[in-house]
Amino acid sequence: MTTSTAKQAVPQQRATAPTPSEATGPSTELRVYLRIEGLQRQFAATLATPTRARGYPPKAGDHSLIVEVAPALAIQRVIDAALKATPEVEPGLLYVERQYGILEVHSRSAEVVEQAGQAILKTLNAKAEDQLRPKILYSDIIEEIGDQHAVILNRTRDGSMLLPGSALLVYEMAPALFAAVAANSAERVAPNLTLVDVQMIGAAGRLFISGDLASVTTARDEITRVLNDVIGR
Repeated sequence: MTTSTAKQAVPQQRATAPTPSEATGPSTELRVYLRIEGLQRQFAATLATPTRARGYPPKAGDHSLIVEVAPALAIQRVIDAALKATPEVEPGLLYVERQYGILEVHSRSAEVVEQAGQAILKTLNAKAEDQLRPKILYSDIIEEIGDQHAVILNRTRDGSMLLPGSALLVYEMAPALFAAVAANSAERVAPNLTLVDVQMIGAAGRLFISGDLASVTTARDEITRVLNDVIGR
């Protein structure tokens, strides 16, 4: 006599689709979290140019926050969090490059910028100190720039004109966005200098600052101090 064993059907679980608010893929890396208190006149003008401010241009005296994340498209979640938490803050720059996403927001109120920043950090589950420490790649002061040198540099500048005979400070650092706080800090301690170019997007940040030798030397020393004081990993 044989007995048969009945097979019990195992119910299959239905896959649950992620909600629209859930981010998919790897976690987001906070690369740069820069608070800039009191935008200086020349740097604010540079930041407000059409090539920089795709949204609301900042003005001198505004307070600013600049954030960089990876992967690049995660910056869309970052700006969403900032604007929903603090509608009063104004987005100036929203940029998605090859590897990184970049956001700049500003306000006349430092408290408003801080609230936007806290919303961003909460969304990323990060702290400001989780950002990268800047690396100084190169700096030099070239005295008494010649006519031909000035002409070729002026063809690609985004800031003010480089005048022959002035001293030129060139400064390079990574990540690139640290060029923003470097430029603003330099102008704060040496307001009579000239911001020739501020390159703050890409693999490295680059500054071109001209003026008398004393001013550009003061600017160089302040940039080095500010970058060395950044807390990060």
